[in-house]
Amino acid sequence: MPYVTTKDGVNIFYMDWGPKGAQPIMFHHGWPLSSDEWDAQMLFFLSKGYRVIAHDRRGHGRSSQVSEGHDMDHYAADAFAVVEALHLKAVVHIGHSTGGGEVARYVAKHGEPAGRVAKAVLVSAVPPLMLKTAANPEGLPIEVFDGFRAALAANRSQFYRDVPVGPFYGFNRAGATAQEGVVQNWWRQGMMGSAKAHYDGIKAFSETDQTEDLKAITIPALVLHGEDDQIVPIANSAPKSVKLLKNGTLKTYPNFSHGMLTVNADVLNADLLAFIEA
Repeated sequence: MPYVTTKDGVNIFYMDWGPKGAQPIMFHHGWPLSSDEWDAQMLFFLSKGYRVIAHDRRGHGRSSQVSEGHDMDHYAADAFAVVEALHLKAVVHIGHSTGGGEVARYVAKHGEPAGRVAKAVLVSAVPPLMLKTAANPEGLPIEVFDGFRAALAANRSQFYRDVPVGPFYGFNRAGATAQEGVVQNWWRQGMMGSAKAHYDGIKAFSETDQTEDLKAITIPALVLHGEDDQIVPIANSAPKSVKLLKNGTLKTYPNFSHGMLTVNADVLNADLLAFIEA
């Protein structure tokens, strides 16, 4: 399997499909998943002639299950290691949830300074800050994230069943029918990764203030969010992010869930394509 080794010795698994001379699109997955989260997007954009790249975050999927470095700075640096190893330029970076935070930190700290990024998309993304603080009173209280940590530590396998069958895809809403294959695939991806990486990652996605990252981004950026997102509530995320971006556009989706990239892939793929080709 293809890997890139980072400066601190972590092996990052990646997929790289399509013509090497084509416009590259790089995908950044959510917590606690892997690059397999992007199947519907990678196959779609591959069929449109793009080069598509996705990697497993450290401690996730097929990448090294290291003890340290489970924070946005390392996530972004690891993504840059992949970009450099593959000699990618003019890349469109698309991130979901925690991956959206990774994209924001990457573009601000690595992509724009190195001149390697063309556009960015934040989908159901965690920036600017999920945690409730004095300066962010609309955020979620720390008890919510402590609950995630407790559930993970007590029975990770059951927790990783409860999340997708419930709020992640909106399968807990009245009239919704859980798609068993989708639920099982979420569980499979989660259980491939490291409990330590996932535990530490909760702090990374909930407590990282990315206000300055968003302010530093000047390239065209698209912010997409489901209005019924039960994981990253829209009121404290997407509208705030687009106000901080210098060249941002916001599009929201009534009744769509946090997992809309999977269960509403036809709608999301069309909107992503329109933005990339604009």
